[in-house]
Amino acid sequence: MPSFNPLDPAFEQRIRDSFQQQTIIKTLGASLTKIEPGLTVIELGHGSHLAQQHGFIHAGVITTIADSSCGYAAYSLMPAQSEVLTVEFKANFTAPAQGDRFEAIGKVVKPGRTLTVCTAEVIAYDKDRAKTIFIMQATMMCVPTKS
Repeated sequence: MPSFNPLDPAFEQRIRDSFQQQTIIKTLGASLTKIEPGLTVIELGHGSHLAQQHGFIHAGVITTIADSSCGYAAYSLMPAQSEVLTVEFKANFTAPAQGDRFEAIGKVVKPGRTLTVCTAEVIAYDKDRAKTIFIMQATMMCVPTKS
């Protein structure tokens, strides 16, 4: 993975504060487990309340943690006086979302002043097995905030 230098030395706390404000994340029970410049990891445990009719974790739930991992990876490289918004994404499920827990790994591919391209991979863990079940490419936008 490329090495990135964050514009804001306090990026990690800014991300943690933002993450705590996401009510959807609280509803899902997901947690932010890793923050580095250009990379974040969000974990989610299995819950029957998150499943669709076949017992797999719902596509929207998996997409949500992947989108957030991309957004926060991009946000880690943005200036202190900014916010992040998703512009677009393309997502593919490569296997059903079944397992004990899920890990969404968001990575910056190409940072930019306004637009940042990211990827996410969601890995399902089932006992001793790990399997990639989802991949995403996303574009995130830096939205300047007023001081």
